Amino acid sequence: MKYDPERLFLVSNDDGIFSPGIRNLAEVASQYGEVQIIAPDRQQSAVGHSITVMDPLRVARFEMSNSMVGHAVNGTPADCVKLAHDQLLDRQPTMILSGINHGSNAGINIIYSGTVSAATEGTVLGYPSIAVSCTDFQEDADLTGCREAVERIIEYVLKNGLPKGVTLNLNVPPGPLRGIRWTRQGDSRYVEQYQRRIDPHDRPYYWITGRFEVLDQGEDLDVNVLKQGLASVTPIQYDLTSYKVYEEVKNRQL
Repeated sequence: MKYDPERLFLVSNDDGIFSPGIRNLAEVASQYGEVQIIAPDRQQSAVGHSITVMDPLRVARFEMSNSMVGHAVNGTPADCVKLAHDQLLDRQPTMILSGINHGSNAGINIIYSGTVSAATEGTVLGYPSIAVSCTDFQEDADLTGCREAVERIIEYVLKNGLPKGVTLNLNVPPGPLRGIRWTRQGDSRYVEQYQRRIDPHDRPYYWITGRFEVLDQGEDLDVNVLKQGLASVTPIQYDLTSYKVYEEVKNRQL
């Protein structure tokens, strides 16, 4: 698919504007159109879909590599997309891309992820949106497969569009791409514990730890496809209604 100067890609993330992942994502998007990077000025992992309401947002403009423009925002990933939509972009974006996150955003991680929330905010605003994560947490992770997978998904969305209210959540193992599968979100959770410690002033504080647990099985689960070394792409939605339960109870009197 050829470059089109009329296309505009908004690129954001939750790892911060100086993350290697966001620069890789912007480079891939720049093959298809103009790119603007608008992202948090610092690490914002696991902030979910929070927005800033009690403090002002401030923006610092950067000239970035390959003639791309970057804006660092002292807010959350969702703040960045909202502010870009309302104030910082000179025209509507063709697509919103969030990532490349360092660390998986499959299973229950979806609801905690700032990366996914930036993309979901794009969907709320009416733009085709994709969240992208590499399952390797290291900043020097091999993103070769991520870049190829992003190319395929961008081209898919440019050609086919996305249904209203749907975001694509793409997770890719490090290294060369071995394939991509459509998946569903795995039912999973964290079994968490808080370690109690004492600081030098004899005051207690707590540090979270725990383990990840998968609660269901199936070859089409995002977490299981990733274990096979394949990339996972899951269509997700922000409508949290349980329609099955709604149909069962809607005529019951309260």
